Amino acid sequence: MDKDNAVKIHILLVDDEEDTVVIFEYHFKHWIREGKARLSFSTSADEAIKSLDESNGNDIILILSDVNMPGMDGFEFITTVTTKYPHIKSILISAYSTPEYYDKADQAGAKKYFIKPVDFEELTKYIESEFGALKA
Repeated sequence: MDKDNAVKIHILLVDDEEDTVVIFEYHFKHWIREGKARLSFSTSADEAIKSLDESNGNDIILILSDVNMPGMDGFEFITTVTTKYPHIKSILISAYSTPEYYDKADQAGAKKYFIKPVDFEELTKYIESEFGALKA
């Protein structure tokens, strides 16, 4: 693959519900098929941190994380990622839209907060604005 066709963004999706990855793969299929994006999946924050530590955070450039997960929640996870790997951008996703959750997401270092069900049109526009190389 030449550098013009190289993967532009590696997204790590972190969610304890395994079927979530299928939904995201479907919505990002054009990026994946065109080789513009790669989507990886972890079922827990601990598993995701282990993956990041193995690559020193050099491979992943965007994390999409659920908030409510067993063990480490999304707020703590993103705080950890932001501290260890400040170059990685993160988005938190939750079914809850309280001011407290928005504040905690901001304090954790999340760049954006999306409510479930995710508005994939809005999410796609946001990612394209952050990573212009994904645009068709």
